[in-house]
Amino acid sequence: MEIVLLGTGAAAPTLRRNTTATALLRESELFLFDCGEATQIQLQRARLKPGKLARIFISHFHGDHFYGLIGLLTSLQLANRQQPLHIYGPTGLGRYLAFMQELSQFRFQFELIAREVEGGCDVTTWDFADYSVSARPLNHRLATYGFLFEEHARAGKFDSAKARRLGIPVGPQRGKLQRGQDVTLADGRIIRSEQVVGPEKPGKKVALCLDTAPCKNAERLAKDVDLLIHEATYDGKRGDLAKKTGHSTVVEAAKTASKAGARKLLVTHISSRYEPEYERVLLQQAKRYFQNTIVGTDLMRLEV
Repeated sequence: MEIVLLGTGAAAPTLRRNTTATALLRESELFLFDCGEATQIQLQRARLKPGKLARIFISHFHGDHFYGLIGLLTSLQLANRQQPLHIYGPTGLGRYLAFMQELSQFRFQFELIAREVEGGCDVTTWDFADYSVSARPLNHRLATYGFLFEEHARAGKFDSAKARRLGIPVGPQRGKLQRGQDVTLADGRIIRSEQVVGPEKPGKKVALCLDTAPCKNAERLAKDVDLLIHEATYDGKRGDLAKKTGHSTVVEAAKTASKAGARKLLVTHISSRYEPEYERVLLQQAKRYFQNTIVGTDLMRLEV
């Protein structure tokens, strides 16, 4: 699993930081979390293949998090995309997509499937073959969601040497054991799966809280994750401004990571008021509360 930061700025794009967009690559699929303006250009700069885009998740309807969506979808159409595309977001997502097509008098040639988070639910989970994505409401100025991308646990390693010693023949019975089922051999012996299969390997977990003031749901999403990607719009001295605007300081992001037991913190959504030389100050402030912190920059790639 790999993270590619396509946009790490807050509010408006600058020459150094595009607006918010985060790509997650897993096996042959590409997932996109938020889609600030010009995200389709950032995908090209990162040398990511839009054809692999499987699902898009929109946290909320502030422009710096979704104004690039229609542009990206139009680019996919111009590239002759045929496969369906699933988009997840707050109530109103489907209406917005329909309105933009009606206003511009066009229709996407590929199937566009909008799935909206039900308002009032504490958690919404979409479950897929070998991973799930959960959404929880965060604390911002309008309906906003954070996401948890979680791989399902993988089967433990099959011990071929032990299976051979137990006299388990190569074939369907070994397959059943690998799938967690017990089998009965021809001589009547019952072999339990755990005798030849090691413990399950936990899947990787990534939480994304891309616009929020500190809140319990951010901590719930980030509990024991391998990586927390959290907004840090302001430095630690601007707590009053962060509270007023529904954002977090870099210190608050670090405290959330610490409380949640995250393994690593990647801060993003950095205000344009901070020049490159000031980023070391942001990092120092965060590390006082959470040592394993990285300050994100556009096109940064991070292996999970």
